[in-house]
Amino acid sequence: QVHLVESGGGLVQAGDSLRLSCAASGPTSDIMAWFRQAGGKEREFVMAINRNGRSTFSTSSNSGRFVISRDNAKNAMYLQMNNLKPEDTGIYFCASNPRGPATRNTYESWGQGTRVTVSS
Repeated sequence: QVHLVESGGGLVQAGDSLRLSCAASGPTSDIMAWFRQAGGKEREFVMAINRNGRSTFSTSSNSGRFVISRDNAKNAMYLQMNNLKPEDTGIYFCASNPRGPATRNTYESWGQGTRVTVSS
């Protein structure tokens, strides 16, 4: 089973940028994704990408601000977040091995998360 470790979170101001990283140990699936969990809510989908990077999935709130990428040589995935907003605040998780649609939080493998806080 793959082991995932996120990093790169922090406290930033609205309008700032952050780059999250997800380092994988072991084989990852074709589709990997980022999810966010805010407060006591369920994890919500942020973005997903396939192995060759040619297919990506995003939400309307992220489109144009976030960029997802993978480096297969490093077995890593990244999330570049620009023009951050307070509503982007939450714990960001990377995920591998989906058990359903890429946008659903039914992945088999999850990292421990990295916290992002955006102040207004």
